[in-house]
Amino acid sequence: MLDKILRVSFTVLAALGGLVLTDRMYPSFQGMIHVEFLNYGFFGITLATLLTFVVGGLLFGMIGFLLSPYFMKHLWKFTYWVEARLNKMPIYDVLAGSIGLAIGLIISNLLGAALLPLPIVGKYLPGLLSIIFGYLGINIAIRKRDEFVAVFMSIPWVNREKSKEKTADSYPYKILDTSVIIDGRIADICKSGFIEGTLLIPNFVLEELQHIADSSDLLKRNRGRRGLDILNRMQKELGLFVQIDDHDFDDVTEVDAKLVKLGQLLHAKVITNDYNLNKVAELQGVSVLNINELSNAVKPVVLPGEEMVVHIVKDGKENGQGVAYLDDGTMIVVDGGKKHIGDTIGVLVTSVLQTAAGRMIFAKMKAFEKAL
Repeated sequence: MLDKILRVSFTVLAALGGLVLTDRMYPSFQGMIHVEFLNYGFFGITLATLLTFVVGGLLFGMIGFLLSPYFMKHLWKFTYWVEARLNKMPIYDVLAGSIGLAIGLIISNLLGAALLPLPIVGKYLPGLLSIIFGYLGINIAIRKRDEFVAVFMSIPWVNREKSKEKTADSYPYKILDTSVIIDGRIADICKSGFIEGTLLIPNFVLEELQHIADSSDLLKRNRGRRGLDILNRMQKELGLFVQIDDHDFDDVTEVDAKLVKLGQLLHAKVITNDYNLNKVAELQGVSVLNINELSNAVKPVVLPGEEMVVHIVKDGKENGQGVAYLDDGTMIVVDGGKKHIGDTIGVLVTSVLQTAAGRMIFAKMKAFEKAL
């Protein structure tokens, strides 16, 4: 139904355009027709006038009717493209862009009205100014959104009812550290839906990642390229909204210090797996999401006295010890397991040790295993 309405609308608009065009061209057409032919008409309308308007309206109407499917096809494609882009953008950026567009159009309208008296170009300048200032308004409003919000929230009567307690909505941005990008687990975490908001990649992090990818050391080069592949996957395959940030701090040379300053400026959380950056950021009041802490938190809870079946892969540090690993990478130290390297045996958990590097489980062989 909507397609039919649009096709009729295109046809009518094309016919009206043809009438306007023939009306403009009528004096030239009149000079090309014999004068005696112009003297015959009905109700004061000459045959030339009637012929001109009928031919113009019908001709352009038919052209509009035939070309309307082509225009409608591209119109729907453009509509779907705009909808997809808006769905990926946070609501904060959509609102900021709308306000910026309105301000840009108001400014262009004021300037265009002042330039209308100019000869020849005066009537074309308002349209050009609307495009330029509308585009600038959208980009500036989105880039400076946080600063605008900070200025707005500094007004006493606005901030009077605001609680000082920070909530999850206070952190629309999540800043990614170089180490967490190279690590790669962030892509799977985002795919699971546990990370919300805009993922922010500072330019100085991209530069560091590029520098690692261009390193002469093979291991570093592979790590850097892996990080770039992870970012590409997050942005294209997973459909996440990844935004590049242009903020830089010339007075700071260390990337970690720049991340902390950017987190303070944007009131954003920093996602990392760097223990030192985690502590420094917390000391300076910047919230941190540590991937290693998340990994430890989701590991299955094991209590002393539980039984499990493990595969001994190597010997331990102490005499007679064997080492096994769970599927999540948790190390299990088995007392007396050295002689069972390469075997799958049943063990009994004796204690669990939580360290900064992760969780370690200490176990001993079950009684019947010893008897064997």
